[in-house]
Amino acid sequence: MALPFRPGLPSKGSTGIRTGIRTGDGRETSLAYYRSVGDVPVKRHTQFRRPDGGLYREELIGEEGFSADSALLYHRGIPSAIIGAEPWQPGDQSLRPNAPLLPRHFRLPELFAGVGPTDSDAVTGRRLVFGNADVRLGYVVADQPSPLFRNAVGDECVYVESGTAVVETVFGALSARPGDYVVVPRATTCRWVPTGTGPLRGYVIEASSHITPAHRYLSRFGQFLEHAPFCERDLHGPTEPLLVSASGEVEVLVKHPGPDGVTGTRYVVPTHPFDVVGWDGCLYPYTFNVADYEPITGRVHQPPPAHQVLEAHNLVICNFVPRKVDYHPLAIPVPYYHANVDSDEVMFYCGGDYAARQGSGIGQGSVSLHPGGHSHGPQPGAVERSLGVEYVDELAVMVDTFRPLLLGEGATACEDPTYAWSWSGRGPDR
Repeated sequence: MALPFRPGLPSKGSTGIRTGIRTGDGRETSLAYYRSVGDVPVKRHTQFRRPDGGLYREELIGEEGFSADSALLYHRGIPSAIIGAEPWQPGDQSLRPNAPLLPRHFRLPELFAGVGPTDSDAVTGRRLVFGNADVRLGYVVADQPSPLFRNAVGDECVYVESGTAVVETVFGALSARPGDYVVVPRATTCRWVPTGTGPLRGYVIEASSHITPAHRYLSRFGQFLEHAPFCERDLHGPTEPLLVSASGEVEVLVKHPGPDGVTGTRYVVPTHPFDVVGWDGCLYPYTFNVADYEPITGRVHQPPPAHQVLEAHNLVICNFVPRKVDYHPLAIPVPYYHANVDSDEVMFYCGGDYAARQGSGIGQGSVSLHPGGHSHGPQPGAVERSLGVEYVDELAVMVDTFRPLLLGEGATACEDPTYAWSWSGRGPDR
């Protein structure tokens, strides 16, 4: 394997090299794709000096107690320095059971109806829609820069429904555009800065674990396999350090576990955390655009795992993209009715025409919840309308959880009360 630098000299620039990092149970973890950005020393854990002769501070950000993926960052200041701390409440995090057990539909854009300019940012403006011990799913509409933020609960993945942003991080900046998954590792200090003329709309997936590419697509050394619907070329990480020259104290909001779920702390730090001159490793934020996902199709209807893109503990993330559909002469191109025996299914409808849901009230920005214990499938008439269809123009992000989802305040605020009865065409008898 060629080194990304010349021996005896600090490396400079950005490179990507395959590595074989694996977890203790034999599975690959995180991205396992090596990058070197900015200036780093030739040998890790050795003296790395500033032009004035002082030492840079080396920081290891690592997963699973030094036994999984990590990155080494080189700071001008001391990354652990704080000069103040106070409690911070990251919005209403309360949850209630899905009782009675029902399939449900939520119109997420209604959560931000009437929100005007400078009313919301991509961190403090998030509305919690669903949650359990493994994940919190939310929605945000933002038109102003967020505070500096660190999610210490787990990795997060924001799907950009519309709008654009620059995501500033200690690793460097990422450009986010419509259709991007923005994956940010746990405890990464970042800031969301919307750009362009319209607001940023994002579907927020906050895991309590690490979010990784689907393991079914990876070799035992962590390289994407030939049958994978995307590969390393489609993943875009920071390419240069983001050095902020601002002096003086700054605040950092930290979301972290609390005694009753998720809580937060507001830190005051003496210098700006974006002081990293270089880093290398296999753990870093990146973007992946849904347009770069090559759908897997077949002669008959493919089950949801064929559309998987990412995964975390007790959940998977799939995307349904525009594609040619089933070509068996007797194929039925819409899903068959199915019962989620082991999982709750959440579908975020973010583009195109989702034929199987016509007549249900679902539209752009809708989310449906189909809980374990309830069979669901196409709306009445959808099967007949689909016969002979050769191509579908649909775009949706699906999260399947393996523990029941509870309903957040955002769900209560935007629920369509008629959805559960849309298959029968009549309301409840009592």
